[in-house]
Amino acid sequence: MQAQLYLAGPGSGVRDAGAAEGGARSAFPAHFLFAFSRSLSRALERCLSQRWQRGGNASNSCTVLSLLGAPCAFMGSMAPGHVADFVLDDLRRYSVDLRYTVFQTTGSVPIATVIINEASGSRTILYYDRSLPDVSATDFEKVDLTQFKWIHIEGRNASEQVKMLQRIDAHNTRQPPEQKIRVSVEVEKPQEELFQLFGYGDVVFVSKDVAKHLGFQSAGEALRGLYGRVRKGAVLVCAWAEEGADALGPDGKLIHSDAFPPPRVVDTLGAGDTFNASVIFSLSQGRSVQEALRFGCQVAGKKCGQQGFDGIVSEPVR
Repeated sequence: MQAQLYLAGPGSGVRDAGAAEGGARSAFPAHFLFAFSRSLSRALERCLSQRWQRGGNASNSCTVLSLLGAPCAFMGSMAPGHVADFVLDDLRRYSVDLRYTVFQTTGSVPIATVIINEASGSRTILYYDRSLPDVSATDFEKVDLTQFKWIHIEGRNASEQVKMLQRIDAHNTRQPPEQKIRVSVEVEKPQEELFQLFGYGDVVFVSKDVAKHLGFQSAGEALRGLYGRVRKGAVLVCAWAEEGADALGPDGKLIHSDAFPPPRVVDTLGAGDTFNASVIFSLSQGRSVQEALRFGCQVAGKKCGQQGFDGIVSEPVR
């Protein structure tokens, strides 16, 4: 059975390389979360709860794909140790294929400590990262492309990722239409180096942060302004938080889905990764862009109303 591959940055959880998604907003493979009832004003405060949680764009998206019923693989960097063991054990719990995990000899798995004020909903994130190397094009050469029908790449080390994308393109030129790998790319960080990735991918996700960095004030404005950067026939997608998400394809028709907010917002960590994975899943099942956009917003909204990802779908979607 062909799968999806999520290609991640250092130590991220589940983003693509197969039906793939990669990396994390800052490639957090692990979160330590502490909840307080009010703002911190004293030297010693008692927290309401604490937990370890696997994070990272790719990690989160692989989890969602698995819950939706899609076989998927994770490709990302790890450094041996207790944190990596925790991350990988949790991925195995969701039956994510880890054969392409790259164990580095330098650096350590990134960790984020998230302090949450339950009264105000504010979050303070303390990030620890000791320069774990990204997955390289040489690492990607080991991937058996015939095993995947969709590969997703989160923009990180763009010069290396361009080589990976070119390898996929070369592979596709030798395949009949039904065997070609579909590719999605995420441009999430407002870094000039990453913008070359717009030109690759059948589906390109651009973040609100990037859109605003480039001077756009809405998802629709960003899509019309950036569509000239994508390859012929591609679909460009931009989620805009509580305003929902828009998409633009080769027909020039702007497509919109409203957001589906939960009755009470509980946990927004990984909501964007949930949206991306759900859109990819829906498109891989042959749904229209409109259907995929709506499905992505629905599942992301459900995720925001609960802790973590378990239970965002009542049963695998077929």
